[in-house]
Amino acid sequence: MNYKRLFIPDTLLFITVVTKGRKNILISNIQFLKEAFSKTKQKYSFEIIAIVVNQDHFHMIIKPENINEYPKIIGTIKRTFTKISNIQYSLNKNGESDIWQRRYWEHTIMSEEDLYRHIDYIHYNSMKHYNIAPKDWTYSSFNKFVKNGYYDINWCNFGDKYRINDLHLE
Repeated sequence: MNYKRLFIPDTLLFITVVTKGRKNILISNIQFLKEAFSKTKQKYSFEIIAIVVNQDHFHMIIKPENINEYPKIIGTIKRTFTKISNIQYSLNKNGESDIWQRRYWEHTIMSEEDLYRHIDYIHYNSMKHYNIAPKDWTYSSFNKFVKNGYYDINWCNFGDKYRINDLHLE
């Protein structure tokens, strides 16, 4: 299957990276994942706008200085994590580990509304997957957004969730 990736300079990218077989390994190895991001940032220039890390995948919005490097950024994060973590892995005939899904999902942010929708999606992930309020999920950028005045600390609290669900019952 042919994948068409867009390379539009000065754009933001929403990226989803998933572990192979949806292995629950990221939170228990969060320090290795942070180190992989840090080492990748030493090699490539990019800004992380928003991020959430779940047990088996992460979502992030990034702005690479050089748009052509974002596939290398993702590849470097994955390879570095694989090499520095204590997770046992094997390599296939292409030299790819069995820790990560081969592909990742990318969406080029095309408008301010699109950006806000994806930021909300990232920060809603703890509710979606774990029923944990965003303010209580330490593996996301939500509290940074609260500190900077973009969200109220109780955004998407449990009361809101159930009121929203009640509305869909009508």
